[in-house]
Amino acid sequence: MNKLNSHAQFLPLRDRIVGIDQQVPLLDGSMQPYVNLDNAASTPVLREVLDTVNQFMNWYSSVHRGSGFKSRIATQAYEDARSIVARFVGANSDDHIVIFGKNTSEAINKLSYRLPLGPDDIVLVSQMEHHSNDLPWRARAQVVHIDVDALGRLDTAHFEKLLAKHAGRVRLVAITGASNVTGYVPDIHSLAIKAHAAGAQILVDCAQLAPHRCVDMGHLADPAHLDYATVSAHKMYAPFGTGALIARRDTFEQGEPEYRGGGTIDFVSLDSVTWADAPDRDEAGTPNVVGAVALAAAISALSAIGMDRIASHEAELTSYALDRMAQIDGLQIYGDADPLRASQRLGVIAFNLTQHPHALVAAILGTEFGIGVRNGCFCAHPYMINLLGMHRDEVQLVRSGMAAGNRSAMPGMVRASFGMYNSMADVDALTNALHKISSGHFSGGYFEDCSNGEYSAEGWAPNLAHHFTLSRNR
Repeated sequence: MNKLNSHAQFLPLRDRIVGIDQQVPLLDGSMQPYVNLDNAASTPVLREVLDTVNQFMNWYSSVHRGSGFKSRIATQAYEDARSIVARFVGANSDDHIVIFGKNTSEAINKLSYRLPLGPDDIVLVSQMEHHSNDLPWRARAQVVHIDVDALGRLDTAHFEKLLAKHAGRVRLVAITGASNVTGYVPDIHSLAIKAHAAGAQILVDCAQLAPHRCVDMGHLADPAHLDYATVSAHKMYAPFGTGALIARRDTFEQGEPEYRGGGTIDFVSLDSVTWADAPDRDEAGTPNVVGAVALAAAISALSAIGMDRIASHEAELTSYALDRMAQIDGLQIYGDADPLRASQRLGVIAFNLTQHPHALVAAILGTEFGIGVRNGCFCAHPYMINLLGMHRDEVQLVRSGMAAGNRSAMPGMVRASFGMYNSMADVDALTNALHKISSGHFSGGYFEDCSNGEYSAEGWAPNLAHHFTLSRNR
């Protein structure tokens, strides 16, 4: 199948995205359909997910232990969602359990509390991690960071060196399945083999990977298996506020939960507690049933579309974007910018225009072109510092300025990220806009708020409440 036909097959997906033609105001007074290129942060809602949630709301009720018919249906839906998540990531009930929570950040924090870690234990964490897969481990063990190279790729030689250097003390390797900054995809199963050979377990943060690639955790007897994985619904076209930790059953069948309360126990007396079996003991309080249903509906939709087809389509978009962006004066891409290797990475492209600060570029894209991107450090400060080649004294200067309330020198990049519904026309809109910005052909005058480092167009203050508000008095 040629690229044109492959791309055309995905165009109908745009009609399945809620709000795909939402009009937004521009600086010149016109209205234009929003171009969403901020999918690495959160994806929009799939129509079938919203439809499933709306259908479920007729049956929404409390789960577990309710005798009413609606409660029985809600409980069945909640447990079905657990099974659907497990199948999606290739987990099996003998080895793994699925624990629902707020998001990936909470899932990783939960694992950090429940793993039996001591002060002398070591967790190997790569320098490319989102803060959510770094900071929790710093509070629980000794964190040693694995180096990355100039393109932001994992230094596997350094990884092997650290395993050997700390032999017998490495309890966990915590690694992202795909970078939310450069789109780099490490070979997680190769890393798993090496971690297991050294007596360690492996956690893969799949928040960025799961919406774009197949995930296969495998059986524990397989040296390439994944011990733990995490996903977030809001990055998988179901932003109704849930995430999941898919974890080794034997880890969570022992020990006490960090959150205690309703649903976590079998029996309580005045002087003793009998904890519930996994995963119930780690889901304190009334769970987010609607979020679990939405996540399961999104997974079903992604599976029906086909993860390989999604990967192929997004690789075409990424290759096209990298090729076109290379033609823009003063534009620097961070990470692997070779269009021929687009299939080996995700459609997450971080860049800067040498002529303008990253925050200004992002502001112009949104204000004058209706294009939603993200700018800043993307919750991955160590990774950004490495990619930008910043020296220690430069970092300290930025920190001193921020401590004084001035974020105008905050380093960062602009990030455009694709979803399965994005089109070549979206890429054209972005690259055409960047051509104009790089040559100074934008109309607004922009000022910076030094307290947050953000730019705004002078004299432009659109009425947000005119478009949506929770207030009845408009």
